[in-house]
Amino acid sequence: MHQDILEVLVSESQIKEITEKLGKQLTHDYAGKNALFVGLLNGCVPFMSELVLKIDTHIEIQFMAVSSYHGGIKSSGDVKIKYDLNSPVQDRDVVIVEDIVDTGATLKTVTELLKYRGAKSVKVVTLLDKPSGRKVDFIPDYIGVTIPKKFVVGYGLDYNEYYRNLPYIGVLKPEVYTK
Repeated sequence: MHQDILEVLVSESQIKEITEKLGKQLTHDYAGKNALFVGLLNGCVPFMSELVLKIDTHIEIQFMAVSSYHGGIKSSGDVKIKYDLNSPVQDRDVVIVEDIVDTGATLKTVTELLKYRGAKSVKVVTLLDKPSGRKVDFIPDYIGVTIPKKFVVGYGLDYNEYYRNLPYIGVLKPEVYTK
């Protein structure tokens, strides 16, 4: 699968540095708040797994499965909730953990939903931010690194469910997804 990668955008060591930095910031910002960290499946798993180990304060972890990508390389714009939270968010500080913010549509929808459900606050931490892909007005609160408008895979990000297990973020060769 490594031969399908055109270039590495974010290396394994850079990801570790990013999670350290974000973990320290989140520890500071959420100390004593018993925040609820909500991972958006499936892409968040590697990032969230490493990130939460760098947070040195009490947090609760839960997951949601939401999607606006239904195969292919472009967002459909149609956000579907496939798996919801097990606990109420009423009066909780919620931090959504995401692998990438691209169009912003999914995160805007989920953020608004959690606020509607009574969350005290809703913030977003993302490993990757791709502002050139935005279709809605949305800015993540915590950003690991900003990337250009390229189709990336690895470290949770996929193409048709493959490449999630790469230990880095790479640009997928166009011939792989234009066959």
